[in-house]
Amino acid sequence: MRKVSVYSTKNCPYCRMTKAFLEKHGVPYESIDVGEDSDAAKHMIELSGQRGVPVIVVDTDVIIGFDSQKLNELFGEGVSGEVFDVLIVGAGPAGLTAGVYCARKMLNTVIISENIGGQALESWAIENYMGYRMITGEDLMKKFEEQVLTLNMKLELDRIVSISKKDDIFTLTTISENTYKAKTVILAQGNRPKKLGVANEEQFLGRGLSICSTCDGPLYRGKRVAIVGGGNSALQTAVEMSEIAQSVRLLVRSSIRADPAYVKMLESKKNIEVLLNTQVTALHGNKFLSAITIRNEKGEEQKIDLDGIFIEIGWLPNTDILNGFVSLNEKKEIIVDINCHTSTEGVFAAGDVTSVKSKQIIIAAGDGAKAALEAHEYLLKSA
Repeated sequence: MRKVSVYSTKNCPYCRMTKAFLEKHGVPYESIDVGEDSDAAKHMIELSGQRGVPVIVVDTDVIIGFDSQKLNELFGEGVSGEVFDVLIVGAGPAGLTAGVYCARKMLNTVIISENIGGQALESWAIENYMGYRMITGEDLMKKFEEQVLTLNMKLELDRIVSISKKDDIFTLTTISENTYKAKTVILAQGNRPKKLGVANEEQFLGRGLSICSTCDGPLYRGKRVAIVGGGNSALQTAVEMSEIAQSVRLLVRSSIRADPAYVKMLESKKNIEVLLNTQVTALHGNKFLSAITIRNEKGEEQKIDLDGIFIEIGWLPNTDILNGFVSLNEKKEIIVDINCHTSTEGVFAAGDVTSVKSKQIIIAAGDGAKAALEAHEYLLKSA
């Protein structure tokens, strides 16, 4: 039997998904909280070269992050040849809600996603979802997931890499080389974080540069950090990190574009320095990030010593896999009509991956329900 250890932090959604994957496949593991245990954190960093979680150790193999491909190779099971009524790509608010509505219509459904919760997982606090005065993104998505898991459907942690249609049947292949077939498809794969676009960015990812503050924030307790961005997510991250870090710099490319509620919270913090009209032009360090260079509106550059930087500059739609399969707009978002229909018959789409203007959890969930009901109606007409 393999010895498996999972280095994680309390609020890291990707850590939770790693453990859920192992539990689903009956794999025993040791859980090590590096947010609470500083010695364990040092050991994890020495072992993996990473200042980010999760880190999974399988015997002597070290796996960085929630690597669905590697985990499926080690512990996954084969896929049956059944044809599903509905295949849902993505398990964020839109995908999970679509799953609930498909199950209520007694449709044979499978959800395939790299993670459970999507972009919503990275919200420290949500104050505009009906029924909750305030709830974290992880807790809200956990409630979505718990409801889905009570229903008769499959949920697989994997990544779709191609999609095709032949004789009214859709075939989707995953990065783990599993193949699924379905009569209809709901695309709800959401967005991915934008990158800074500076040299050495990939080198420092997980080594001082983070795109998930809820995951990696506890590893920067008492340290100097910067947040890049001027929207709600950036201000939220700055406020939360101000409770953990020694100092926080908020680097805003132009001006702050966040809701007044977040601006008010930001202004109440004494250890946050806001630098407007500022962009990051370089990252510095050896094994780990140790400094950045910033440039102001006058073109003046300044090198700042710090321990970590969190990127919150927006998102890009996950539509690279579609390759002309459905029509996209100039932003590479899936074009949908008012009822979530795409340009390809039998394919529906919902959530932030679509051309719907407002990107909100409650809107994504509503559109997920609409997409499921439209898929059900399509199947009835095709029967």
